[in-house]
Amino acid sequence: QVQLIESGGGLVQAGGSLRLSCAASGGTFPGVTMGWFRQAPGKEREFVARISGSASSIATYAESVKGRFIISRDYAKNTLYLQMNSLKSEDTAVYYCAAERRGVYEYAYWGQGTQVTVSS
Repeated sequence: QVQLIESGGGLVQAGGSLRLSCAASGGTFPGVTMGWFRQAPGKEREFVARISGSASSIATYAESVKGRFIISRDYAKNTLYLQMNSLKSEDTAVYYCAAERRGVYEYAYWGQGTQVTVSS
């Protein structure tokens, strides 16, 4: 059974940094694209970043986070990361990890989410 468990969320002041982690288990993840999404209160879930699998590890970012967030993965640990720098109040949301991309924003597996709150 595939499981994605996020951690690292919390409360941070604007301009600060956080690093989210997503531990994956129960599947073969090195070859699949993994990503991060977020959902703010009253808004739809939106794409944040994704990284392709195997040796390529190509990263793609939403314009709103480009230059501030960095997505990476540790194949040995089956873990996905999101380093978030220069955080803004509009980054406040529940952040979700996803694995095995099947469409533009469609993924086979999702984590339960971790709350990130940025105070201004």
